[in-house]
Amino acid sequence: MYDSDLAMPSTPIIRAEPLIAALAAGTPPLPLFRQALQQIRSTLAERFIAGQPVTKLVQGHAIAIDLLLRHAWCHFSGGHCTELALLAVGGYGRGELHLHSDIDLLILGEESAITDHHGAIEQFLLLLWDIGLEVGHSVRSLADCERQAQADITVATNLLEARLLAGPEALYQQLRQLFTEDRIWPDRPFFEAKWREQQARHHKFHDTAYNLEPNLKEGPGGLRDIQTIGWVTKRHFAATSLQDLVSYGFLTATEYRTLIEGQNFLWRVRWGVHHITRRREDRLLFDHQRTLARLFNYQDEGGRLAVEQFMKDYYRTVLCLERLNEMLLQLFQEELLHPDTGEPPQPLNRRFQLRRGFIEVSHERVFARYPFALLELFLLLAQHPEAHGVRAETVRQLRSHRHLIDDSFRNDLRCRSLFMEILRQPHGVHDALQRMNRYGILGSYIPAFGRIVGQMQHDLFHVYTVDVHTLFVLGNLRRLSVTCYDGELPLCSRLMQERIAKPELIYLAALFHDIAKGRGGDHSELGAGDATAFCRHHLLSDYDTRLVTWLVRHHLLMSTTAQRRDISDPEEINRFASLVGDSNHLNHLYLLTVADIRATNPNLWNSWKAALLAELYGASHQALRRGLTNPLDKEELIRDTQHEARQRLAADGIDAMRLEQLWQRMDDDYFLRYAVEEIALHARAIISNPTPTEPLVLLQPQSRRGGTALFIYTAIHNHCFTTITTLLDQLGLTVVDARIIPSRDHYTLDTYLVLEESGEPISEPYRLEEIRTTLIKLLQHPEQVPTSVQRRLPRQLKQFTVATEVLFQQDQHNHRTVMEVITTDRPGLLSRIGHALASCQVQLQNAKIATFGERVEDIFFITDADGNPMLDTESQACLRETISRMLQQP
Repeated sequence: MYDSDLAMPSTPIIRAEPLIAALAAGTPPLPLFRQALQQIRSTLAERFIAGQPVTKLVQGHAIAIDLLLRHAWCHFSGGHCTELALLAVGGYGRGELHLHSDIDLLILGEESAITDHHGAIEQFLLLLWDIGLEVGHSVRSLADCERQAQADITVATNLLEARLLAGPEALYQQLRQLFTEDRIWPDRPFFEAKWREQQARHHKFHDTAYNLEPNLKEGPGGLRDIQTIGWVTKRHFAATSLQDLVSYGFLTATEYRTLIEGQNFLWRVRWGVHHITRRREDRLLFDHQRTLARLFNYQDEGGRLAVEQFMKDYYRTVLCLERLNEMLLQLFQEELLHPDTGEPPQPLNRRFQLRRGFIEVSHERVFARYPFALLELFLLLAQHPEAHGVRAETVRQLRSHRHLIDDSFRNDLRCRSLFMEILRQPHGVHDALQRMNRYGILGSYIPAFGRIVGQMQHDLFHVYTVDVHTLFVLGNLRRLSVTCYDGELPLCSRLMQERIAKPELIYLAALFHDIAKGRGGDHSELGAGDATAFCRHHLLSDYDTRLVTWLVRHHLLMSTTAQRRDISDPEEINRFASLVGDSNHLNHLYLLTVADIRATNPNLWNSWKAALLAELYGASHQALRRGLTNPLDKEELIRDTQHEARQRLAADGIDAMRLEQLWQRMDDDYFLRYAVEEIALHARAIISNPTPTEPLVLLQPQSRRGGTALFIYTAIHNHCFTTITTLLDQLGLTVVDARIIPSRDHYTLDTYLVLEESGEPISEPYRLEEIRTTLIKLLQHPEQVPTSVQRRLPRQLKQFTVATEVLFQQDQHNHRTVMEVITTDRPGLLSRIGHALASCQVQLQNAKIATFGERVEDIFFITDADGNPMLDTESQACLRETISRMLQQP
């Protein structure tokens, strides 16, 4: 399907005359055609590097391969085969051929002719494979084509784009006749099938084009979406060009230009991926993104990486194409599936009406006469859940009137009231804001939001663009207010439904929490300033404005406290509660934090994160209820914990004297860092252990902290932490938390919270037993532990390098040093750090393991060999150097 924009190449890539002459002279075909293909590819590479338009490359490549195939066909058919036709189908049939795309061919003829020429067909195909072409072929009769096309929409679609390369024109015309007579997939079922096919394809990519490593062809807004438009156009109108949609009134000239420009951008990127990988590849992987950014002359500037600028252009392009695809397919839907029956529309107000389930403007001058209707439309969508969406022609008018959203529009009290009214709706808020973003209204009304559309951070932690992540956060909050989802996060749902008096405030905090990403500086502070201005402009009260602003400024506070601080320490809880101030701020912050983490990365949220945040919320809530001027102190907490544990253990028949003897060997830290049920569990196991000289290993598949708790009680030796973390890593387990508490008689009580690579706790009984027995064996014989973890580095991690930093600060209250290690994630990381600690004779008391994509920010609470803080700068420098050296080892 050639478009007028796609100019034919002015200079042929390869000429026929030398090929014809060499074949006539008896040159063997294999080296001749192989050399010709190499010439084609080298010429294309030169022209791509020289900056030739990709449209000429794509079509020029197809023309060059046409020439190659025709002469190969002619050579093996003897030049006089009038019974078989060679046809290009699929993308090649459209005359579009990327550098390493498949060559889809159909050999068409009667069964007898196929049988008679079987040898020639086989030789022809073998030659193509031998010279290095990726060929997809079928050999069929007309009856076969009809039968298989009727059974499979994919076959029908490929045949719809058939193009004759060689052989009788009559056969080709007979094939075309199958479609023109509506014998195969008439208009309506063809459209329905392609529409369902696209929906299923989009769902595979989580219905978003904003993936870290997007698929250029299959993802939403990708090349397949453009092809879907072309297929429907060709089937419905028998059109030969996407430009025909303009003459049929389905596209404006501007929209057509946008469609072709977007296609050309994706073609250039796809051609570039094929060029650098030297194979067929449709995934825009991390290493390709960086290479293409350099190839396309993007430069690092203003704190923004070249690759981030390139990917922002990519995401904005696919968003635009996705919008066009949605509008066009809805136009087809309205014409093919819901033709006008003459039924009068249902008025909604003077400006809008409902027609066959879709909202539309009551006349074409609505937006020009009433600009505030650009927002009113979305309020009506939220208020009328029976509406399926917006009529395509109204979407077009919406898009064409976006320029009316200027400062005068934003200052209009009606517009400000409409926007806040949308946020206050009991239903449909998320859908309304998503549509506002898709149609470009949200970014026009809030210009700062418009700047984050398509903004991606080039790392493994943030898997969505900032705008999509933001709307996912808001969607997560909305989900908590719907009672049918109460079972997912019961505490959060109860708080959202019972404690959040004005949901629109937390929605505003969600909209603004990352709105300053990409500007440089602290995005939380910059975003807080934007939020304050917006709230005041929209006439929110001083209290509500301060609450939204505080949430935006501190939206990372709860997650960083939970993941980087020792929240078993009452002092840390009191500090956090003091920063929060009251239960209303705590409730809002907790809900926003949960929604934010769940919207950052599908693999990030797990039972451990849920339990960690719930624990911090519960402890802080108790501290606030107790009163900030009356904090819980350590001595009181230890007394309460021991008293409750004694009662539980007495009920189990545990000897009180043996219990006191055990507890006399423990420091206060043990009773501060463990809950009552954990202390009781440990005491039962230690006191009743039949072989006290052997290491004691307990596993709780589902611990109160959200993962699988691995408790180890054993004699201390220098490499205990290294031994355990090496083994756990080798077993494919992720350590997310470690509590290392030495006793007064040189035993250690360690608890490791571990998850499977999937992020789930360990559930299989055989796996739990394997871990337990292996640990006991290797703790008794540490010399048998492998010195390093033998696991491959995941492909994506290879593309990122985080400079290693080792930072120290003093925790004077707890008489210890806090060491932070920032580095690149890799197998065996904790094991290497353990080796460094042991070699420097450093004692580990606690560890908070935090991984953000490729970036590790692990916190270790340490002392020197005598149990004192590491105050000596020389000792710190020695440990820093040792860790850095260990981490540099391959």
